[in-house]
Amino acid sequence: MSAKDYQKDYYKTLGVPKTATAAEIKKAYRELARKFHPDANKGSADAEERFKEITESYNVLSDEKQRKEYDEARSMFGGFRRPTPGQPGTGGVGGFDLGDLFGTSGESGERLGDVLGGIFRGRGGPTTRARRGADVETETTLGFGDAIDGATVSLRLTGEGPCPDCQGTGAKAGTVPKVCPDCQGTGQQSRNLGGFGLSEPCKTCRGRGLVVDDPCPSCSGSGRAMSSRTIQARIPAGVADGQRIRIPGKGIPGEHGGKPGDLFVRVHVTPHTVFGRSGDNLTVTVPVTITELALGAEIKVPTHRGAAVTLRIPPGTPNGQVFRVPGRGVRRKDGNLGALLATVAVTVPQDLNSKAKSALEDLRIATAGADPREELLRRARQE
Repeated sequence: MSAKDYQKDYYKTLGVPKTATAAEIKKAYRELARKFHPDANKGSADAEERFKEITESYNVLSDEKQRKEYDEARSMFGGFRRPTPGQPGTGGVGGFDLGDLFGTSGESGERLGDVLGGIFRGRGGPTTRARRGADVETETTLGFGDAIDGATVSLRLTGEGPCPDCQGTGAKAGTVPKVCPDCQGTGQQSRNLGGFGLSEPCKTCRGRGLVVDDPCPSCSGSGRAMSSRTIQARIPAGVADGQRIRIPGKGIPGEHGGKPGDLFVRVHVTPHTVFGRSGDNLTVTVPVTITELALGAEIKVPTHRGAAVTLRIPPGTPNGQVFRVPGRGVRRKDGNLGALLATVAVTVPQDLNSKAKSALEDLRIATAGADPREELLRRARQE
């Protein structure tokens, strides 16, 4: 993290107070990311830049360690004025890297480790600790059928990673950082205070152990840059609306040989015009007539992406009865399928001819008897 990063107000970018909890930060990020995502603002350079700022802010504030370092640096160096551009030992044009002061600048990449890893070990100095990349969260929307059957989707991700031009070294292409001549690559200098010695970050390299004579113009020597990439992600069959899918190793690349973070995909499912879902079961409402329920019948019931099945309705079936059709639902993790739950619902004809009215009148006379609501009214009076 460079000095210019510490000068940014990530809390203001996300619209949260400095005391915001991790959950509040994540909620704010999701709302802003959905609003300014490039896919939702095609052709808008402003929206893409805003999305990058939002992602950068979230990557820092969502990581407990990075957030602590950021808060401490903002508190300690809030009034720091950057040195004159080109000042020797700054490690980049426009000022030294405060992240380097704490050994957390984030300059990474295999090339840097290959070039300098042996130098540090040979000198007995500290080696750079590998750091896992941050997790990334995004969203996608699937149709009802794709959510049931599974689908491969294209996801466009924007986030921070090693600068593609310098491969994370911070040095201009064709050059490499040099071992600091004052601290010999340790990043520390000892100062004699009379009775004891004090070890402090090297003033020349700002504790980094390296100096960059010719900084990369793309990242100003920071070794990090915002970039966009598109990946193909497989969404498993049976995913539910609002479910969070973890895709290992597809987050922000790690630093100093660390493993990359994970990608978390929040899935939204568009509703179906016929079918619904209840856990691992699909649901459907089937219209029937009063005579089919009273006398019994065999009716056709649709299934999702399959042939209709025949459902036998026994005589005297009540309205709203649910019938279970096994093996026609959502695929479970064990490979088995849930059921199709078919609810029968009586349809009342709106236009009756004289013959139909006469038949219904005959039915009412033939079935006349005790008031079916008598028991209901009796119980209501007892309460």
